Amino acid sequence: MNRCIELARLGINDAAPNPMVGSVIVHNDKIIGEGFHRKCGEAHAEVNAINSVKDKSLLKESTIYVSLEPCAHFGKTPPCSDLIIASEIPRVVVGCIDPFAEVAGKGIEKMKNAGIEVELGILEEECLELNKRFFTFHQKKRPFIVLKWAQTLDGFLDIDRSQIAFGQPTWISNELSRRVVHKQRTEEGAILIGTNTALKDNPSLTVREWHGNQPMRLLIDRKNRLPESLHLKDGKQPTIVFTEEDVVSKANLEYVKVDFQTNILPQILDELYKREIQSVVVEGGGQLLQSFIDQGLWDEAYVYFGNTFFVKGVPAPHLPVPPIKSESLHDTFLKFFVNRFD
Repeated sequence: MNRCIELARLGINDAAPNPMVGSVIVHNDKIIGEGFHRKCGEAHAEVNAINSVKDKSLLKESTIYVSLEPCAHFGKTPPCSDLIIASEIPRVVVGCIDPFAEVAGKGIEKMKNAGIEVELGILEEECLELNKRFFTFHQKKRPFIVLKWAQTLDGFLDIDRSQIAFGQPTWISNELSRRVVHKQRTEEGAILIGTNTALKDNPSLTVREWHGNQPMRLLIDRKNRLPESLHLKDGKQPTIVFTEEDVVSKANLEYVKVDFQTNILPQILDELYKREIQSVVVEGGGQLLQSFIDQGLWDEAYVYFGNTFFVKGVPAPHLPVPPIKSESLHDTFLKFFVNRFD
């Protein structure tokens, strides 16, 4: 099952909105086939594993391991449970159940009815962690939410840049941290910032320090007051602007109207859910990050503590839980938080 999880992770950039799944076939304690779900719309892990077996006659005496319950419905590909039954594989070991309504135990039931021995819950916690984005999306009907920011040792996000002379972005963490952030961007569906961050920092919100997919860029601009010269409006990557104004969309720049008289965060998350965006990184600013925290609308947080002091400035958000682990990135410490209350 550990090997299944290793294989599954290879699909991290292309499997979504499907889950990451790995599969291994064992005959007489020897691996004779393995596979993973490479890309949405293409063959599932079990299919690739079965197809990789050179001597198909061995399948009748083998065990297939799979990190997630084999599907039982016709989607873009035929049901994997049907293929396992047709291949006459006598034993199936499953990491965790698929919560997706069209699967949810049906694959296991179908295989058991066909006389196959099914064992459940092997490395279940690790398999659930593997697809936390997928599970959160289907169970909570919203994207998996990651908060990210850098702060000084004395607890500030930024200096006071209310004066035009202080208009340049302030750098808190180091170059290694930047690469880690860009790698993380490749693993998430979208990245969100607020109006002031866009205006003061003019970020591109693209992946440049790592190889991988570009996240959808999301921007909150209530009055549509941000200039067209911003990088976020360059049309180079798909971008959504949430506003209360009626604005005509154009190529790679879509304006979505939301009601700012009520809580906008559920509206934004509902819109992303409809678009099948399974995860979003919230990168700022402080008020936006704190709004997600106060409403309990977050799953993980990555906070980079740079080796610097501002003495005064923009206070960093406050998380209601302690970090569960910390990692040294030279002179910057990355602390990882998990929301245990949602």
